[in-house]
Amino acid sequence: MAKTEFQGLTTRTRKMLNATENLTLDFKREAGGVKSSDFVAFANAQDGGTLLIGVDEYTTDAGLQRGQVVGCCVDDKARLSLVNKALECTPSINVEVYVENLRAKPILRIEIPAQQNRPFCNSRGEYSIRANGRNRALYPTELLNIFLDAESALFFDRFQKVAGQLGNQVAQINSVLDDDLLKVSVSMAQFEQQLNSAFSRIGQLTDSNKKRSRLLLDNVKDNQLSLINLERVLVEDVSAEMHADHFEMLTAKLNEILALISKS
Repeated sequence: MAKTEFQGLTTRTRKMLNATENLTLDFKREAGGVKSSDFVAFANAQDGGTLLIGVDEYTTDAGLQRGQVVGCCVDDKARLSLVNKALECTPSINVEVYVENLRAKPILRIEIPAQQNRPFCNSRGEYSIRANGRNRALYPTELLNIFLDAESALFFDRFQKVAGQLGNQVAQINSVLDDDLLKVSVSMAQFEQQLNSAFSRIGQLTDSNKKRSRLLLDNVKDNQLSLINLERVLVEDVSAEMHADHFEMLTAKLNEILALISKS
């Protein structure tokens, strides 16, 4: 747990006491002198700011304004009143409360960090910001710019979140696709191997069929020559006229078979 109470003054506070009130620093004598508009002004600033309570502003011999510790009430009631004023703003403002210089004159250091929910206004709907060591109302163009910056930041955050989610989903999809493509590649390789084997078998069967067809064709041609010789003998033999019709039918069938085999 971070330390919030100090017996002396911290280095940070000493540096601020040696500076003048500016865009990020304001001196207050009492906690009762802090208004909700003070929190709003720092919360609307780009870098936030700091309130030193229990500190008066004085002018040095060189004409420089500095902070002088005078002390203030730092009990729970004082601290709670400050926190409540910050919470009354819209949206509520987060603050960090530190107590310092407890051995001598205690003071309160109120840190108003840079806020993400800008712009802020007080309970009366007033928007303010730090300028030239004091609070002033926000101009309409400044208010619009703060709104645009806030919306841009929200959009960027949402975009990064969605982009991250999409990136994870794409990575998952790519992983699944890689696995599926690998499976398809393996299947295609197996299919190509089987197809080549089938083509090889078909080629072998085709060569064998062609060989058988050529042998059959040669046998048929030989038989045709034999039939021609038989016809010559039968024509010379008068007694063979009764077989002429059967012979013509046999010759026609043989020619049909020869034609079919020649086409194959």
